[in-house]
Amino acid sequence: MPLPRTRGTALRQRLAELRGPDVPAKALDARALAALAANPGCARRAILDGAGVNKTALASALGSPAAFGQSQFALTRGNAFEAKVKADGGAELLRLVHEKLDRSAEPPADARVPDLTATGPQGRTARTELELREAAAHPGAWTLLDHPMLALDVAGSPAFLEPDAVVVHPDGNWTVVEIKSFPLLDGSADPAKVGAAARQAAVYVLALEEVAARLGAEGGGAPSPRVRHRVLLVCPRDFSNLPAASAVDIRKQRAVTARQLARLTRIEDIADALPEGTCFSPELPAEELTAAVESVPATYAPECLSACELAFHCRARSRQEGAVTTLGRPVRAELGGLTTVEEVLAAARGEAGDPGDPAVAALRRAAALRAEALEAACR
Repeated sequence: MPLPRTRGTALRQRLAELRGPDVPAKALDARALAALAANPGCARRAILDGAGVNKTALASALGSPAAFGQSQFALTRGNAFEAKVKADGGAELLRLVHEKLDRSAEPPADARVPDLTATGPQGRTARTELELREAAAHPGAWTLLDHPMLALDVAGSPAFLEPDAVVVHPDGNWTVVEIKSFPLLDGSADPAKVGAAARQAAVYVLALEEVAARLGAEGGGAPSPRVRHRVLLVCPRDFSNLPAASAVDIRKQRAVTARQLARLTRIEDIADALPEGTCFSPELPAEELTAAVESVPATYAPECLSACELAFHCRARSRQEGAVTTLGRPVRAELGGLTTVEEVLAAARGEAGDPGDPAVAALRRAAALRAEALEAACR
């Protein structure tokens, strides 16, 4: 639910103070939101994303610059491919949607491609919802929404999301379209990249489901439009610039993302717990900025290296503290109440730990087997 007006205004002011004076907010996109949902226990990422802090600039100011992101060449190639897919009123894109997802419908012809231009993200969100309502009122036709704007409440703060496209089918159902520049080779693509695209699409599906629920509530008993859980992934075929498509079932990713987003601590609670005067502006002196960042607890895991700009900074701190999470979540889960490498080694040597603890018993057994193996090797 949206925050009450006065409470929401106070939160926005507080988040603006955290960014720093006159620092524009960085929009929280679906890629960042999917990464945030993958690590819902990280209060540091939640508050930085909620406040719209530019984490790339922040990481550089901390001396641990981010080492990932698309090159300018990849961005240019991706934009050119997307323009090709959407040329001629999206004729090729709609043909692929019909072929892969809705063969029983009439082939798309004279599809509606409404203008979604409006002022600001709120205006574009309202315009998108208006056009979706208009499409629902006129079933039987295809509608292509090019770069619509959707809003999703994330831990008490709105996130504005922009999918590549949303298609309204003649039966009134909605499909999310993701256009990527990585290739489909012999009909299949890199599983890791497809998985990332599916997680991103799941965020769009959740936002569309909120719009569908509102339209259903306004419909006076009419059923809500259905958001399809099979999205269309459009990529270049082999090594050409010709589009190919694959239907991707994102029900699992949608369920996981919804559950993780629900677990996120409300951003206002994190902001209220920060010391007065905390600011994350990259313009601050290094020591002051480091202290501000460290005032918010982080939950580091190796997976953060491919998803968060602050991963190298958090990894260095995690290693300094000897946290077992540096070794990965599976290892952390196996060690129970042992949270540092020092505690683990002490338990293995029999210097600490409850012998009745299964993790401690396993460590001591492993240490004994290692000692036996070393002794045998020295004979």
